[in-house]
Amino acid sequence: MKAIGFTQHLDINDPESLFEFEKPVPSPKGHDLLVKVNAVSVNPVDIGVRRSGRGKLMTPKIIGWDACGVVEKVGTHVSLFKPGDRVFYAGSFKRPGSNSEYQLVDERIVGHAPKTLSDDEAAAMPLTSLTAYEALFEQLSLPTTSSENKGKTLLIINGAGGVGSVATQLAANAGLTVIASASRPESIKWVKEHGAKHTVNHRNNLVDEVRKLGYKYVDYILELKDIDSHWKEMCELIKPEGKIASITENRRPINLRLLTPKKAIFAWEWMYTKSYYHTDNMQTQHIILEKIAQLLDEGKLKGTLTQSLSPLNADNLRKAHSLVESGHMIGKVVVSKWEN
Repeated sequence: MKAIGFTQHLDINDPESLFEFEKPVPSPKGHDLLVKVNAVSVNPVDIGVRRSGRGKLMTPKIIGWDACGVVEKVGTHVSLFKPGDRVFYAGSFKRPGSNSEYQLVDERIVGHAPKTLSDDEAAAMPLTSLTAYEALFEQLSLPTTSSENKGKTLLIINGAGGVGSVATQLAANAGLTVIASASRPESIKWVKEHGAKHTVNHRNNLVDEVRKLGYKYVDYILELKDIDSHWKEMCELIKPEGKIASITENRRPINLRLLTPKKAIFAWEWMYTKSYYHTDNMQTQHIILEKIAQLLDEGKLKGTLTQSLSPLNADNLRKAHSLVESGHMIGKVVVSKWEN
């Protein structure tokens, strides 16, 4: 099968930063699905893994997490899917990624692809949807009913990105008043179209920005951009007994004592935790993706695909990485359809 990977951590403009090679098609065992990959999306995590590291790898590393494809074969313990099923998923941090013609993925972190979405549209959704859902309803423990969330506010820092685009919709659907940060006219328009009631500019002081809207504190904060830059602002803005969740890694120590007087809760969200540690609740990712697919099919959730590249080859994958690296992406970019 064809695969795309790297052996050195190079600039994306270097043709060797991502290159094509061939390797045997793997065989499914246990809970594995062998999926014929039709479309993949690129996320910031792809950029981080490709760029970080030193030296040269002995064998090419295949990355890529978001994917949409069709089940070809199943392992002996599989009960949720059968060959021919169209699926979407975000994969595992510990296994070869989706940038290959065929991929093994555990059924417990896979969902049936939304029926009303194309492969490109479906491939844009899994990682961001899982991250947004877990951050909101597991880490922030948001109630799922509008009546319980009435009058509650959520600040989303970086509302126009992939995760922010889904989180804004899920939170608005759950009855929260969403304040989303966005800094450009096109990103402000995007977040409002996806359910944000208010916008603030994360390039300015967020305390000033939120308080100009008439809110002294917010009940919840979801940080999706740069925790180091916004930590003090979040500690000031969070309501006493409020909750903050972040998906971005801190590069310097964060002072949790700033949250002590408010008895506020802080939590990390890492979408890969369940598959990385094979937690007892790993199959909740299958359940979440089934729910996301249903919301998409019912029109209660909008897809976030903004750019498609084809065919699926090293050149186009490098272009997609470059787009994400630019830091100006709104929504998601997908690469699809392998060359014969």
